[in-house]
Amino acid sequence: MKTTDTSRMKVHSAIARAVLDNGGGTMFGLIGDANLYMVDSFIRDYGGRYFPVVNEANAVLAAIGYAQVSGKVGVATVTHGPAMTNTLTALVEGVKSGVSIVLLCGDTAVEDKEHLQKVPQREFIQSTGAGFEQLRAPSTVSEDVATAFRRAALERRPIVLNMPAEFQWRDVEYRKVVHRLYEDRAVVPSSTELDNAVGIIAAAKRPIVLAGRGCMEPEARAAVLKLAERIEAPLATTLRGRDLFRGEAFNLGVFGTLSNPVAVDVIMESDCVIAFGASLNQYTASHGALLAGKRVIQVNLERSEVGKNIQPDAGLVGDPGLTAEAIVGWLDMAEIPPSGFRTPELAARIADYKLDPKASSHSAEGCVDVREALLYLNAAIPDNRVVTTDAGRFIFEAWRIFQVEHPRSFVYGAGYGCIGLGMGEALGAAVAAEGRPTVLVSGDGGFMLGGLTEFNSAVRHKSDLIVIVVNDGGYGAEHIQFRNKQMDPSLSLFEWPDLAPVAIALGGEGITVRSSADLPSAAEAIRNRKAPLLINLHVDPDHMPAAAH
Repeated sequence: MKTTDTSRMKVHSAIARAVLDNGGGTMFGLIGDANLYMVDSFIRDYGGRYFPVVNEANAVLAAIGYAQVSGKVGVATVTHGPAMTNTLTALVEGVKSGVSIVLLCGDTAVEDKEHLQKVPQREFIQSTGAGFEQLRAPSTVSEDVATAFRRAALERRPIVLNMPAEFQWRDVEYRKVVHRLYEDRAVVPSSTELDNAVGIIAAAKRPIVLAGRGCMEPEARAAVLKLAERIEAPLATTLRGRDLFRGEAFNLGVFGTLSNPVAVDVIMESDCVIAFGASLNQYTASHGALLAGKRVIQVNLERSEVGKNIQPDAGLVGDPGLTAEAIVGWLDMAEIPPSGFRTPELAARIADYKLDPKASSHSAEGCVDVREALLYLNAAIPDNRVVTTDAGRFIFEAWRIFQVEHPRSFVYGAGYGCIGLGMGEALGAAVAAEGRPTVLVSGDGGFMLGGLTEFNSAVRHKSDLIVIVVNDGGYGAEHIQFRNKQMDPSLSLFEWPDLAPVAIALGGEGITVRSSADLPSAAEAIRNRKAPLLINLHVDPDHMPAAAH
């Protein structure tokens, strides 16, 4: 713990300064009784960057999006009572997605039992799975803020700092407190488990190396890539680690329910999967089907992740990069030959795969094929971009089509399987993108639920944001279920306003796409954009790609 720099100030100013001291130079929020003075001090006294939003949930979501792209702890702030309860769904999303943020949340005065906005905040917050940290007293401000940041970074989940409103104007002697985060790169020492893993790899004839988000850092990527080359194993990633090996000749892409047909064939041919920094959840394992009959080695720095979802044949708790280096050393020492699984024929199979240009052979009048449109727009948007998605039945098409240059440029927003969260995360991602365009692919239902009003926030923030609304005129998951039961789906359909003019009315730009002939105009709008741009893709609800529900 580092403690320096003392001076006299009000508690609200001390909180603002402590946030800056702990690396929270960017904040998203909505002000109210219990946080407005802190936010004012954050901006005026200390030069912090503050981005206001319209709904408290989107303050938290923006911090989540910012944290995923920047790699820093995200920061959000709201006031008490209903402001706090408005954040609950967003907090669950942050918990399920394992994202480090600090929410500075006001609380009503303890002595005011009849306050209209008084609720048991600790219980509400803890029910989401988020961590709760109480600001204990004016004298503990620096320590409590530092603890919240430390916990968020180490626990990889939202931590809510509960700030009693009655403390705001108290005087306090400020002391700078920053908790040091110690190096956690641990290599697995020589052990029976490591010997077992090396033996499995040595015996494998058709191994695959799988990397998750625990391999995002350059050192880990390089070490895992070196191991794959050493044993001649094809490469794959989880969804959260997507595009980590983009450009590599033997890159299969995403391993799991999103795998393309060539990748599925190669995975099924394999006899060993060596997973680094991946939890091997049901989507990666395709409910166990992709790992059945294979020897599995799982390497993860988080002990709780090893064996959490499947029982590996060898489980190693250690840094993915250092462990990969250790395995290569053992293989070299034992003079183990490469597997021979990498062949020119395999490289050609991988390179030759192309997604079908259309998702369906038919679309209704006034509608465009969703895959054709997304492929076209993908090509029109610069490769150096950040990609975010809302949830909905379009999501698998968006994930397959919109690639990124690094996994940190992909914002995962489906941890809770909830629509309406994408725009909030896109706001924060756009701030972290720093000169790169941010793309949000959303359904019409999700956009109307959580994105419409925040589109104006993107305008106010001057965000370089491209919103692609896959508009099937309703709620797609419910439409699927009605159709699957041969029932009338009209309850799932809505007559929305024309979203392109709405985007213009909100201060941005908008264009409507109803056919292939409209796509060049959409591409031109992308090239010439000067404000947040909304592209309203009208698609046929009865001819969308099949998706699991």
